[in-house]
Amino acid sequence: MHPPITTPAAWKGSEIDYRREMLHLLTDPQIEEIDDALKDCGARDIADITPETFPLPHMGAWLAARRTDLYHGRGALLLRGLPRARYSSDEMARIYVGLGSHMGQPIAQSYRGELLGSVLDVSDVEAGVRGYRGGGPQHFHVDGSACDIVSLMCLRAAKSGGASRIASAAAIHNALLETRPDLLDALYTGFHHRYHEMDGRHSLNPMQSADPVPVFTQLDGHISCNIDGGSLRYAVQIGGIPWSPLQVEAYDAFQTLARSDAFYLDMDFEPGDIQFLNNRAILHGRTGFEDHADVRQRRHLIRLWLHVPEWPMRPAKQIFMNLADCHHWLGRRQPDMELPSAYLDAMAARQTQLRAQNERVTPLPTSSSYRSAADWVKA
Repeated sequence: MHPPITTPAAWKGSEIDYRREMLHLLTDPQIEEIDDALKDCGARDIADITPETFPLPHMGAWLAARRTDLYHGRGALLLRGLPRARYSSDEMARIYVGLGSHMGQPIAQSYRGELLGSVLDVSDVEAGVRGYRGGGPQHFHVDGSACDIVSLMCLRAAKSGGASRIASAAAIHNALLETRPDLLDALYTGFHHRYHEMDGRHSLNPMQSADPVPVFTQLDGHISCNIDGGSLRYAVQIGGIPWSPLQVEAYDAFQTLARSDAFYLDMDFEPGDIQFLNNRAILHGRTGFEDHADVRQRRHLIRLWLHVPEWPMRPAKQIFMNLADCHHWLGRRQPDMELPSAYLDAMAARQTQLRAQNERVTPLPTSSSYRSAADWVKA
């Protein structure tokens, strides 16, 4: 028997108003501190932005307290009120990393070593992009298990749609405990994980987990969740790991609950918004959206992964992507590679080149559109 999760992280989206419980409007003194810190920071490389180089005399302690809230409370925080029009995209990126550094330690997000990821639909510009660089809705997942806090900053909203959709892993755990404990048992056993091809080639660890990685574990009454459809699908389709009918049913029941009106919660992003999520307790995805044809005008978010040394470590059996790989990948990083202006310039140049050549790049299937596990287990 698995005990129910009784922490504040066990909430249902239909019963909570994030504007009252998860939203903080930045105050004028906080924005003044941010402006002063940005002046101190100057044009530093992203990797050199730390609490010391981005000093926040009062807000730094406030952010550290919010880090504690993310672990012991609801697990989600949305900061609003940063005057987007005042700053360039690169200044926004430096502000973002500066604020994030007071919450945790930024870590590399892929074999490229980037500390900031651009969440932008470039599926018509590059073939075979991963979900966060494609369009459409996303299924519910958590990010790499080395990441304790996953964060997004909105630089530009979509033409329409594209809300951040989150759900409580603890609430889904408790619902399955009440209705289908057999499926919950299967999720406690978990699934094999496999790296994306290039991440795996540059990993210090095996490409694929030797044992199933539990979706759910508990640590002192707190939920810890690790589920990423991409990693699971790679293990099935490339690694040759078959799933039992019970595993298929458990995965689909998990996603069905998360996608139901009772459980999910939508946060509409405005330019300048910053979202922080407990990556162990809160699932995230997004709704579908309508975007612009010009890549420079498209919905553009930037993403941080933060490691929090002050939090207890995940149970070892639940870790697939680990800090050793993130530190290793950081060795491939190039200075200023994450700045939004450089990234957009590169994508816009590629789009112009493709149009000039009258080429059509067909996007490869990604995890953006939800498919039942039964579909891709048989694929």
